[in-house]
Amino acid sequence: MPDPMVPPTPPVSLEALLARADLGLRRIAGPDDPGTVVHGAHTSEMADPYPYLLGGELLLSAGVHIPEGAGAGYFDAYVSRIVAAGGAALGFGLAPVHKAVPAALVEACEMHGLPLLEVPPRTTFSGVARAVWQLMAQARTAELRRVTEAQQSLATAAARPDPLRPVLHQLAQRIGGWAVLFAPDTTELATAGTTPPPEARQSLTNLAEVVRPHDVSAGSRTAAPAAGSRAAGAARVGAAAPGKHRQAEPTPGEHRQAAPTPTTASDTVNGTHLAAYALGTGTGTGTGTGTNTGFVLGIASPHRTPGDHTIASVAAALLSLLTGRRQTGTATAHASALVRLLLGAPPEDVTPLLGGERWHVVHARPDGRTAPDPLAASALGTALGSALVDPAGEVVRVLVPADRPVEPLPGWTLGVSTAASPPDWADADTRAARALARARATRVPLLRHGDRPALADLVPPHDADAHARSLLAPIAAAPALTDTLRTWLSLHGSWDRTAVALSVHRNTVRQRIARCAALLEADLDDPDVRMELWFALRRT
Repeated sequence: MPDPMVPPTPPVSLEALLARADLGLRRIAGPDDPGTVVHGAHTSEMADPYPYLLGGELLLSAGVHIPEGAGAGYFDAYVSRIVAAGGAALGFGLAPVHKAVPAALVEACEMHGLPLLEVPPRTTFSGVARAVWQLMAQARTAELRRVTEAQQSLATAAARPDPLRPVLHQLAQRIGGWAVLFAPDTTELATAGTTPPPEARQSLTNLAEVVRPHDVSAGSRTAAPAAGSRAAGAARVGAAAPGKHRQAEPTPGEHRQAAPTPTTASDTVNGTHLAAYALGTGTGTGTGTGTNTGFVLGIASPHRTPGDHTIASVAAALLSLLTGRRQTGTATAHASALVRLLLGAPPEDVTPLLGGERWHVVHARPDGRTAPDPLAASALGTALGSALVDPAGEVVRVLVPADRPVEPLPGWTLGVSTAASPPDWADADTRAARALARARATRVPLLRHGDRPALADLVPPHDADAHARSLLAPIAAAPALTDTLRTWLSLHGSWDRTAVALSVHRNTVRQRIARCAALLEADLDDPDVRMELWFALRRT
């Protein structure tokens, strides 16, 4: 039986219609399936209603078309045509033509599995149709409310510091199934929800290949669908044997061009509904003309409602923003800059390719205890407006153009350097690290490294460097002591905040500072000594 052409309005459960006491409908034949739904009501007294049905209707008839002496053959043909047209159920009205439902009609409905409802004399067919539309309006309102709430929850999840997994979690919760983000190399980057059976999971992986762009010379784009698949994906071209895809072979000298890649595809495997959405510009348009980043959103659910596609499309749009590259031209320029650096070009020569002469170095650390993964680092770069992201252990480093403001981000602690040109990026990296340490110690979401003239600038740089090396020589061979002393002085001698900034115990800080005082032979409680040491540490 072909899929019924049904309107986009949510269907009505047949059980809800039977529960209406004002109608008094009674099921007298057919399966007692709570999943039976009705997409509309239609009255017809035609002996063959097939040409007038779209599918999914509750067909209402008073039996005017039944000839006298009609036998089982007539009713069998009548019911079979309703089933062939995709009718959801048959409502038979009592009086004025028939005082009871013909027994042969009951038997035919039982044999063909068509629900048969008895409509009492007091209930008009227009009343049944009105009840159907009332229930459909209620379902439509509930569906719109569900979609609106889902959109709000997805947008809230996308605003979190590590948004990809929360978005997938909300999507899986809203559709009552499983959501997965596929990387361009087909691996599962993140998942959420109830995992589907292995066969459906593999079929979803295959379906993701349908919407992922490929070079046509690489061969067939998808694997064979699993047994039981309806293969509703739109990427197959031409007929093929069951379980195989036909691939046309180009003739010698023929120039073959790739067909447009669809941006969405769906399938059903053993009752599990599958869908794949390509992430990138133009997601959900169905044209395949946008920039496809290679990331694919996959969903699997035991049921599919009209609002599920809308909810999934919203999630796909948000994930496209979180995972996609900013612009193809920008990505090409970044790749060109990397190649030139690897081939020996100095940083100042490739900086114009990155989009600016002066940049901020940002060090970021998530507020939680877990180290940021590549997905969280990518989302951070998107929030800061830069694709130049380096997830290095517990800290993410980002290069941000100087003309873009760096603002606090929920869930992250940021240390920002002053704007620097390429020759000074190494120093800016150090300043950003120190700013992050102070931000964590003082528990502020963002701290910027100061860049104002200091008293030490009155001393010639060469003399200042020589004095700093001489003063700090006793601890120069112990970086842990130097870093601890610098952090301790920057935090005004606070043991607790220094311990937080260095991620060590406060007793360790005390021991190191005492060791510095002994090696330097200095009284670190003397403000003049502290000032002189701070000037020296600024030169290192």
